[in-house]
Amino acid sequence: MRLFAGRKAAKKRGAGGLIGWIVGSDGSAMQVPGYTRLIDCPEVAAAVDAIAGSVSSMTIHLMENTKAGDVRVRDALATKVDINPYGLTTRKTWIEWIVRTMLTAGDGNAFVLPVTTNGYLDDLMPMPDATAQPVGDSYVVQWRGRSFAPDEVLHFVLHPDLTYPWRGTGYRVQLRDVTAGLKQAAATKKGFMSEKWKPSIIVRVDGIAEEFAGKEGRRKFLDDYLSTDEAGEPWVVQADLMDVQQIKPLSLQDLAINDAVTLDKRTVASVMHVPAFLLGVGDYDQDAYNNYVRSTVMEIATAIQQELTKKLLLSPSRYFRLNPRSLYAYSMADLSSVACDLYVRGLMTGNEARDWLGMTPKKDLDQLVMLENYIPAGMIGDQKKLIQDQQKEGTDA
Repeated sequence: MRLFAGRKAAKKRGAGGLIGWIVGSDGSAMQVPGYTRLIDCPEVAAAVDAIAGSVSSMTIHLMENTKAGDVRVRDALATKVDINPYGLTTRKTWIEWIVRTMLTAGDGNAFVLPVTTNGYLDDLMPMPDATAQPVGDSYVVQWRGRSFAPDEVLHFVLHPDLTYPWRGTGYRVQLRDVTAGLKQAAATKKGFMSEKWKPSIIVRVDGIAEEFAGKEGRRKFLDDYLSTDEAGEPWVVQADLMDVQQIKPLSLQDLAINDAVTLDKRTVASVMHVPAFLLGVGDYDQDAYNNYVRSTVMEIATAIQQELTKKLLLSPSRYFRLNPRSLYAYSMADLSSVACDLYVRGLMTGNEARDWLGMTPKKDLDQLVMLENYIPAGMIGDQKKLIQDQQKEGTDA
């Protein structure tokens, strides 16, 4: 491995000094030219997969505002969006495509075409490679030679552009230098690990130079004196015949590759708002993970649910909601403690508490009960001790 420097290239670039890059022993350069897509960077792909997997794991609820509060609606439209939004995939795959497109190739944008028949929703077709072009104060969506108005497609936006608020912006600019550095580090590591000039032992021979000048002479010497049949077998050589020295070859730690990669991974995690341990840096932190769900995951989920509500629903009292409760990192002890506290206070039925823990419902557990005798909430005033106290007060009067 050697460092190659060129003066002519430096003069062409207008620099006064030398430029250099690492080259292998076979003369192949380890410099990585060309453009690198975000999704081709393993660290970015890991962050994107984590976000897309989290968002796509949430169920989509169709909710309705009522005087008693918001209730979940289970009808054909709710089933279509949550179970089978696109005929060729499931809901998880469909949502995952939207998120991955926004974070990578779509540069903050993803488009879906609603297909209807006689006013009924048939399909929500993904529109890969669709683009949005400004037209006056509005814009049109170009896809496969056709133009669509903004209200004809679902346009999911991440990080609105400052000039055109209807268009999203991704992480391409922020991560351009970081991904280039990560790819260069991977190429350097690969070239370094496959390098031939890294002997662990040097043998200095006291002999006639011509005898060891050729490859066959050196091989014969190794076979005669240094080759052994078993591992760990000692060498038997004549005194003063040779001098054996052990050397330490240049390592990746000497090149600071690992430190640079760790720093770049943390930068990717910071830019994409994911915990660093999802990219293999640091240890798992439950609080950091739950904060990631509340912020990063819910930010994208909110953009999706608002676009679905705006474009697919006519009723002003209904809306779509992605449910994040199953994503939070809670232990069974935490869930059971909350369920028990709500159950004994009459705020949750027994079957609701069992549902929190992933258990099937049981008969006669659909009533609200309260301490201290676990009687139905409507009979709280019929306790025997209360009746006796009332009778006693009447007698004393």
